[in-house]
Amino acid sequence: QVQLVESGGGLVQAGESLRLSCAASGSILGIRGMGWYRQAPGKERELVASITAGGSTNYADSVKGRFTISRDNAKDTVYLQMIVLEPEDTAVYYCNADILGLGAGWKDYWGQGTQVTVSS
Repeated sequence: QVQLVESGGGLVQAGESLRLSCAASGSILGIRGMGWYRQAPGKERELVASITAGGSTNYADSVKGRFTISRDNAKDTVYLQMIVLEPEDTAVYYCNADILGLGAGWKDYWGQGTQVTVSS
């Protein structure tokens, strides 16, 4: 059973930093794209950042220059370094990955979400 487990959320003040981690576990044969999404109260889930297996990255305009996505392929882990956080960044952050599981084929997996709250 493949799982994504996130960690690193919390409550911070505006201008501070946080680092989110998401580790994939289970019978994994390969991972393609990985990414972070977020959903604020009353809003739709939106893409924050994504990274391909080769390391190419993509960011939402609202986080460019402040957030950095990276991955450690040896650890099946993706990270999101967030600096200069703003109250508008408050949301539940979800990890997403396209994973080839043993006997399961390629599937899209989601983590359980981690809360990030930025106070002004």
